[in-house]
Amino acid sequence: MNAMDELKATIARLRGPGGCPWDQEQTHATLVRCLIDEVSELIDTIDRGDMAHMREELGDVLIQVVFHAQLAAEAGHFSLEDVAQEVNEKLVRRHPHVFGSGKLDTSEQVLVQWEQIKALEKKHGAVPSGIFKELPPRLPALMFAEAVWKQIEKKALPADRAVDIPQVRALEVDLTNDRLGQILFELTAAARAKGLDPEGALRLHATKVMRAVERQAGEGVRT
Repeated sequence: MNAMDELKATIARLRGPGGCPWDQEQTHATLVRCLIDEVSELIDTIDRGDMAHMREELGDVLIQVVFHAQLAAEAGHFSLEDVAQEVNEKLVRRHPHVFGSGKLDTSEQVLVQWEQIKALEKKHGAVPSGIFKELPPRLPALMFAEAVWKQIEKKALPADRAVDIPQVRALEVDLTNDRLGQILFELTAAARAKGLDPEGALRLHATKVMRAVERQAGEGVRT
């Protein structure tokens, strides 16, 4: 067996009869926190340029991927091979300039083409239930809020009822990376002093903004 086959066999053994009680108890839901932790540790090695530990952390992330695929296979949903085949087909499909006859010269052109192909795929697939359907709900709150605002700007969505736009523009004046970090840190410290959860508060507010923008956009369509 190659290394991937050995890893799959190891995870299957841990889950199987006579395996590890902890591994046998896990579900997709219980492993979410493990996945977040492992990805965070991988990001840390990337930030530090620590290649030796990056290799180790990539392995820990890979365990999570194989583990989830094993759970899905046990339930008859899909296998690791299905996962690999689907993502490979997507990569080939979204890079016609490499695997087809087209040609692109810049990264900007590649990104535009990627979004065009992605939009076409979704048009022929399931109908999205909302404007922000593509946003992963388990993103860290700050990334989630940033993604919400990015979608609002990218799609030119009406947000004046949900966001104090003049206040946002005022905050932009003289804002630097250091100043932003200071503000975020001080807000976090103040939240902790008041017994508030800054992560939860930001996620809740960003979600409220999403819903308000969707309602406002819907009203605009009807009128």
